[in-house]
Amino acid sequence: MSRDSYQLDALETKLAFQEDALQELSDALVAQQARMDRLEARIELLTEQLAHQAESGGGSSEQPPPHY
Repeated sequence: MSRDSYQLDALETKLAFQEDALQELSDALVAQQARMDRLEARIELLTEQLAHQAESGGGSSEQPPPHY
């Protein structure tokens, strides 16, 4: 195998590994974005629930424990 052919094979191998790594990173980014979207929606829901609780007088009607 000539030197040029060896270098070409080495470059093609590196490119293949880089393409695979890029695809894995892209897939991980998509998964993280989906998780962030779900968490943001959950935070928004919890924020709305807390606001409604505050508007309706706050917490529960239970008495605090005696040590308070």
